[in-house]
Amino acid sequence: MPGLSRLRSEQPPPAPLAVVIAGAPAVAAEIGHVAELLAARGHCVTSVAQDPADNAPPAGDEAPLGGADLLIVLGGDGSILRAARWMGYTQVPALGINLGRLGFLADTPRTDAAAAIADLEAGRFRLVGHMMFECEVVRGGRVIHRELGLNETSLLAGPPFTMIEIDLVVDDEPATTYRADGLIASTPVGSTAYNLSAGGPIVRKDMEAFVFTPLNPHTLTNRTVVDSATRRYELRVPRPNAGSACLVDGRVVAALAAGDAIRVRRAEPRFTLVEIRSHGYYRTLREKLAWGGGLRAAEPAPSGNRS
Repeated sequence: MPGLSRLRSEQPPPAPLAVVIAGAPAVAAEIGHVAELLAARGHCVTSVAQDPADNAPPAGDEAPLGGADLLIVLGGDGSILRAARWMGYTQVPALGINLGRLGFLADTPRTDAAAAIADLEAGRFRLVGHMMFECEVVRGGRVIHRELGLNETSLLAGPPFTMIEIDLVVDDEPATTYRADGLIASTPVGSTAYNLSAGGPIVRKDMEAFVFTPLNPHTLTNRTVVDSATRRYELRVPRPNAGSACLVDGRVVAALAAGDAIRVRRAEPRFTLVEIRSHGYYRTLREKLAWGGGLRAAEPAPSGNRS
């Protein structure tokens, strides 16, 4: 169970809950609305403004959650990624209220905020844990950068926009060398993000695996590899371009130098989403990707009774 939260799947939580609401300054009005809904029900509420341009990591290994039971994130999936990083190594369950577009992670529409709070109070929810990862950039045998992430580590060739070679090493055993525009090392929850755009597979988000998808590989037999999260992975870049870089969850964390190694492994903390009963995994895929053909059209409309 993440952190010290008192939330338990499918159980009405004890009241009052300690709730932190996070969102960008631009959504202050929405934050205030949700805070009013919670306060009217007797819950203890703290609001936090997150600057989307703020790339500073949390101080130390813990975010200032103050013993919160629940983090409500208002925004899109980018806001969820920032919240996961902000919580650092002390994670509490998060409920995403979607103010953006697709919203794979923040999948509760803003119009359903009050209903979602009522469902949570009644125990009509599940806690779904998602694997996080640690990325280390190693230069000359020394770790120069360490980052906690949720979606993916990406190595991009960058300017002058010629292909680079990336060696994939698994448990100290050379696996393959990619000649490509880059390589994505994705978690299952990140499989519907950059990995999917690059032609990678959809992997159920509660699985324990890493997905390696090359970007425009020179060799047609270089395909996506899905392997166990229990293994140790190292990506080596013998000759990067001048603009080659390592990114974590879409943020540049280091420019790459010749001989750099990027270590990727499963992290100890897990990011936990509050999944309201009416919002299942395959329903999210059907609605967000128009996936499933006629099945989506044939799906009955949800009734007012959520039990």
